[in-house]
This record gives sequence, structure tokens and C-alpha cells, in this order.
Amino acid sequence: MSTDDLKAMAAERAIDFVEPGMKLGLGTGSTAAKFVDLLGGRVRGGLDVLCVPTSEATRAQAEALGIPLTTLDEEPYLDLTVDGADELDGELRLIKGGGGALLREKIVAAASDRMIVIADESKRVETLGAFPLPVEVVPFGLRATQAMIESLAGEAGCHGDIVLRKAADGQTFRTDGGHFILDCRFRAIPEPEVLGELLQMVPGVVEHGLFLGLADAAVVAGSEGVTLLEAHYDMV
Repeated sequence: MSTDDLKAMAAERAIDFVEPGMKLGLGTGSTAAKFVDLLGGRVRGGLDVLCVPTSEATRAQAEALGIPLTTLDEEPYLDLTVDGADELDGELRLIKGGGGALLREKIVAAASDRMIVIADESKRVETLGAFPLPVEVVPFGLRATQAMIESLAGEAGCHGDIVLRKAADGQTFRTDGGHFILDCRFRAIPEPEVLGELLQMVPGVVEHGLFLGLADAAVVAGSEGVTLLEAHYDMV
């Protein structure tokens, strides 16, 4: 079974969580795109939903499928967000942002009652960090921001190359918000919460790709079927 088949399996299971009248956040990336395609079919069949896309690419896909769209300014509270992940661990901590939409993805996820992650089994890891951690930064003062990220990451036990992301045409990649992305090749992030707090201290950092305490469940498709993982967060 191919990775593409597994992504489709996860998306098919996640569509079961969608109920009529829901306000949904639509994720970005190849797995999320499978879900959006399925949702478009349900909408054509009469399903009543209202959706907020997390990127311009997802917006274009949803519009082409006839999915009703809105914004968080018009609908600031959502019932459910369904999105992919570049990595997820046993505590449903995530690395996201491989597609460059991490800021909008995090805003939409935080505005939702629930976030469900859909992924194939290759995205499950024991320790986050093999996938480069994206950090969205403002262009101004880039070298100073990068140096500060490198220094603070070291305090969290994270070391490795920090690379400015390039687009397919060789130009510097820009997010939908006009920012740059630094991909941090740490290989392992032993304490994600510590690193996340340190990155938030850097003035030039807009957002980072560590999604901590946001995912409520994950639908993971593997060679033996689909597994539903649920988060168990301590209430303070």
C-alpha cells in the first residue's frame, strides 16, 4: 500500500467526525488536501458546513470544490480543524509547517474546539526533530534573528544547521503573510515545550512549527489499518 493510499485512508476516517452545521478549519498539505477533496464530495451531496482555510492553496482548492468559506473575522470560533502533520509523537505533540502555512494553521487550530490530525504511519516518531523544525520570521534583521534562535535552541539541547527556506525557483520562500522560514535541522528536540518557550522570546520570530497541546486526536493510517490516538491533557 502506497503512502498516498494511507493518506487517503486517514482522510476517509476523519470525515466521519464532520457533522452537519459544523464550522471547520481546513488544513494545508498533501494529506489535508485528501480530506478537502472528500469534504467537497460531501458538500455536493448536501452536507452543510462552513470552512476557514489555513492557506491560499487550500482556499483555492476548496473554492474549486464549491465548499462554503468564511474567515475567522466573521466566524472566530470553529468546531473542528482537520490538518496534517510533518511529525507527531506519542503525546500528540507535532511539528508542522513543511508546507509553509504554520502561522495560519496554528491560529485556526487555536480557534477550534477540537483539532484532529490526519497522517500516515511514517509521521509517528518517538522524539520530534528528524523533520526540520520550521520557524517563521520577519525579513528585517534576519541574521540577528537566526543567531538568537541558534543560541537559545542550544539552551534547550538542540543543535544543527538553520537554513533559510528557498522556493522551487531558487528565490527565498515567502509565506502567505510575506514572512521567511528558517528550517532548523536539529535532528532531535528532547524538550519541545522548553524550545517552544525559548523561541517565543525572539522578537523576530513570528511563530514556530511546534504544535503543543493543540491536537485532541490523531488518525494514523498504516499497513494494518487506521488507528485513532487521543490526547490526555492535564487540566490546570
